[in-house]
Amino acid sequence: MSKVTVATVWLDGCSGCHMSFLDMDERLIEIAEKIEFVYSPFVDVKELPESVDLGIIEGAVSNEDDLKKALKFRKSCKFLISLGDCAINGNVPAMRNKFSVRECFDRAYHENVTEHPIDPVGEGVPALLETVKPVHQVVPVDLFVQGCPPSADTIYYVLTELLAGRTPDPTTMTRFGA
Repeated sequence: MSKVTVATVWLDGCSGCHMSFLDMDERLIEIAEKIEFVYSPFVDVKELPESVDLGIIEGAVSNEDDLKKALKFRKSCKFLISLGDCAINGNVPAMRNKFSVRECFDRAYHENVTEHPIDPVGEGVPALLETVKPVHQVVPVDLFVQGCPPSADTIYYVLTELLAGRTPDPTTMTRFGA
């Protein structure tokens, strides 16, 4: 039996959703018998394959790099999950939306710096988008799993239901902010 290919990515957020994934502990061994990570912070693969069965995006889309990753995931992934509140509604990263990009840079790199203020534009920092967007405002999403972060039990439930060919209802396990 061939394994289901899975790719995960962490956009703008805290990585808490990936940490919850790891919190499945020994259940990871059970799941690893059925899936193969082909791209993820969990593995040392540098390129997203052209065809992936299941894609999982954590985090909001706040810069050009995030946007490129989200678009590439949608193109490559047959089924796409928006994992966590940042991916679903922007959550904490979207708190900057009431400010301009210039105001954010000035506050972070000039006003709050005592020595050597800089302007990070062009310094290897991806260009910020004017506003932070949830994943579904950039690409179509097949399943939303809310939570900040979703618990290991929720992620396990979602994955095992999908692997069994069923459509999970994450709202039975979690809610926004929990």
